Amino acid sequence: MKKAVNGRAPYATASERETLNPREALDILETRARESEDYIIRNADVGSAVFEYLAEYGAPATRQAVAANPATPARINRLLAEDAAEEVRAELAAKIARLMPGLEARESQEVVTLTLATLEVLARDSAAKVRAILADEIKHLDCVPREVALRLAHDVEDLVAAPILEYSPLLSDADLMEIIAGGQAREALAVIARRRPLSEDVSDRLVQSLDVPAVAALLVNPDARMRKETLDRIVEEAEAIESWHEPLVLRADLSARAIRRIGGFVGASLLEQLVARGDLSDATRAHLNRRLRARLEMGEAEGGAENAAQLVAAAKAQGTLDDGFVENAAASGNRETVTLALASLAQVPEGTVRKMLGHRGAKPVVALVWRAHLSMRTAFKIQTSVMKLSGRELLPARGGINFPLSKEEMRWHLAYFDIPV
Repeated sequence: MKKAVNGRAPYATASERETLNPREALDILETRARESEDYIIRNADVGSAVFEYLAEYGAPATRQAVAANPATPARINRLLAEDAAEEVRAELAAKIARLMPGLEARESQEVVTLTLATLEVLARDSAAKVRAILADEIKHLDCVPREVALRLAHDVEDLVAAPILEYSPLLSDADLMEIIAGGQAREALAVIARRRPLSEDVSDRLVQSLDVPAVAALLVNPDARMRKETLDRIVEEAEAIESWHEPLVLRADLSARAIRRIGGFVGASLLEQLVARGDLSDATRAHLNRRLRARLEMGEAEGGAENAAQLVAAAKAQGTLDDGFVENAAASGNRETVTLALASLAQVPEGTVRKMLGHRGAKPVVALVWRAHLSMRTAFKIQTSVMKLSGRELLPARGGINFPLSKEEMRWHLAYFDIPV
């Protein structure tokens, strides 16, 4: 064993020293450096010079810790807003939004200016994740620049725009209507429809778009105000859009006319909910009860071709084989009853009617309903509830009530199926 020289421990010989390869040595140095930097950031009042040094030369984890630290000077925050590491900028976005409330009251004008500049840089960040974090953090704030909120509201990424569109108090009705009219991603419309409260003007614009998810969201929003005319337009379009049926039935602000109209196309369970409303007049309640009774009877009778034939024969004998009968059968999905009723009324073989209903084209069936002297309303109900046509396949009424085809066109479609015209 070597003796101490001048009171100091002797150096180890080369053979006695532990051997480290360069990679291991570098790892140890980097780990210790990060630990030291992290300790300084979290536990010491180190001053702006050290913050600046670590923000510029520290490891990514250290720069992230600087970005998250509320004590980091505004000048360093502005520097980190353009950091190469996305995680650093994301951490800064979460923090900077939390600094905004009361900023002008407690900080100097220089700090306010730098903080706003940092906010604006983050709102233009190339990473959607950073912009999304910022948008979510500021969505309820009215103390951020309006221009920042507008930039995020117009963002092409739904994840970024959605929180601002749904919650930001900085967006005016004019801003929202501009976004609706501007053809922004359709998902944005449903988000706007969930805003609480929502004005009548914005509701009008959403309904004019006829975007199915947006109107559905509007209907279930209790704080969305709608004019009677707007709600009536939804009701007129709703027959072919099943996702609107239940939210319509649950609306408290329906007129008697709208309730009767809805009762003509919703299913039996929703019709029962309409009947149970406490705001119905005696006449409206009686009207709905008649529809419900007919619907239920139709469902009970539809036990096969024999029952359907009996039902159609009985209606014909009683003089009730009409629009109401066929519409109720269609609403109940009773294909056989509809088939036999159309065959009887149009004086067409049953096999031909079955072929037309299975054709997947709306025009021949519309022509058949016209020949049967029934309404276009009944033709549309058959398209949606019996043929189950999709939105693009449907042939709606012209002007709300009229047949959309000329008489010549309807005769041509009938002749195609060998029906004399």
